[in-house]
Amino acid sequence: MDDANETGVSEFILLGFSYLGAYQNALFWGVLLVYLVTWLGNSLIITLTLLDPALRTPMYFFLRHLSVIEILYTTTVVPRMLTDLLCSHPAMSPASCFTQMYFFALFGIAECCLLTAMAYDRYAAICQPLHYAMLMNRQVCVGMVGASYLMGIITGTTDSIFIFTLPFHGTNTVHHFLCDIVPVLSLTSGDKFWGEVANLAIALLFIMTPFALVVFSYVRILITILGVASAQGRQKVFSTCSSHLMVVTLFFGTGTIAYMRLSTNATQDTDQIISLFYTVVTPMLNPFIYTLRNKEVMGALRRRITKHL
Repeated sequence: MDDANETGVSEFILLGFSYLGAYQNALFWGVLLVYLVTWLGNSLIITLTLLDPALRTPMYFFLRHLSVIEILYTTTVVPRMLTDLLCSHPAMSPASCFTQMYFFALFGIAECCLLTAMAYDRYAAICQPLHYAMLMNRQVCVGMVGASYLMGIITGTTDSIFIFTLPFHGTNTVHHFLCDIVPVLSLTSGDKFWGEVANLAIALLFIMTPFALVVFSYVRILITILGVASAQGRQKVFSTCSSHLMVVTLFFGTGTIAYMRLSTNATQDTDQIISLFYTVVTPMLNPFIYTLRNKEVMGALRRRITKHL
């Protein structure tokens, strides 16, 4: 990529949280702590699901890949963000901006699709228990995970190439802490209508469509739960879905707020806080949700600790 000729700018200035002034140091240590916990928690889930025979089921196969995506997703953003928080001139080359946008879209969309696959797995286990082994055999699970990454690759490639084929002239200041689609698109010259339409179409296709499929799966699950005779049986069925449902609510909720709007009265500072939540905080919360609320994962953790002690 020829920085100057292709974009009209030689670098992008990421304002990020510069308005915090001296408080950026406190934010640096807070984000660093969250990032380390994210790595530790998700690495623990990856290790447990690989080593413990009791966790070699489709649900934990998906959970392992979700943890991998969470680590890669937050790593796309956080190391650069930490550097910028300590830097007086947080600049990024167009090539670096393109790369960050590509991988951020890739892992974000892959997570959307993977959460949908996990919802289908719960639907098959609860609503089609007699056919579960056939519906969720290893080939199907591998295919779903592969399709999730493929959708991410297609979206990341399409978004990044589309944005960076537009002319950039004039301002090079990005009012964000990462090279996301919306803030970078706002820097392009000319009519931005089709760019905003494309962004909305991608959001509808890869955020709202997976979310709609998740909702459909849980509506069917709810109908099945209500048909269970005993309250104990309903509680047992619901407990297998509650962790995934919480993760879906966190991820899709913040993602919808961030992307399902072209122009709102929300300030850029508010946009950054929302983005900070789903890029930094949510990946840290997921391991806690899946371990503290999951007896099988906690049992596997106790077995590992007992074995090593």
